[in-house]
Amino acid sequence: MTPALPDPGRRELLQSGVRGATLLLLSGLGTWLAPRTAAADTVWQIDPHKCIQCDLCATACVLLPSAVKCVHAFALCGYCERCTGFFEPEPSALLPGAENELCPTGAILRRFIEDPYYEYRIDEALCIGCARCVKGCTLFGNGAMHLQVRHDRCVNCNECAIARVCPAAAFVRLPADRPYLIKATPGAGVGESGGATGGTDGR
Repeated sequence: MTPALPDPGRRELLQSGVRGATLLLLSGLGTWLAPRTAAADTVWQIDPHKCIQCDLCATACVLLPSAVKCVHAFALCGYCERCTGFFEPEPSALLPGAENELCPTGAILRRFIEDPYYEYRIDEALCIGCARCVKGCTLFGNGAMHLQVRHDRCVNCNECAIARVCPAAAFVRLPADRPYLIKATPGAGVGESGGATGGTDGR
């Protein structure tokens, strides 16, 4: 026995339903992709002149450890023997050691250059973005240490979890081809560059 075919009215109703569902799905997909496409040419970054070192960068990022790291603008650094970004406010001695260091993870490397100068570098693999060194350097030093979103780690969330809670509104969108705001020498303002300086890979 040959199965009965649906009548033309019912067939048209089914086809129009499928077409409608497809159009709805495509329009929803387009709406979902639109902000991501628009944001693809820009990335999140921290304006170091707005940052208040609140420590939320260490805890609010969707990544663990945070995509925010301390970077060091060597042109601003005083190469101090007693660096206020490296040492606790009242160290027992001006020697590296957990009891003397401000950084909770030992992410700052101290190297003697010549009396009385020392060089400080950030081991970004250990940095958690807590900003304790940045606060010390900003309050009592030259402000050479500052926070930046590192784009070899950041997943560029459409709505950055840290930006949403930043009390200083220090997070800004930058062109993806110039993703960093590195502090420059006095009078030069904030410099935009294609890569941050001051990591363990050289100046």
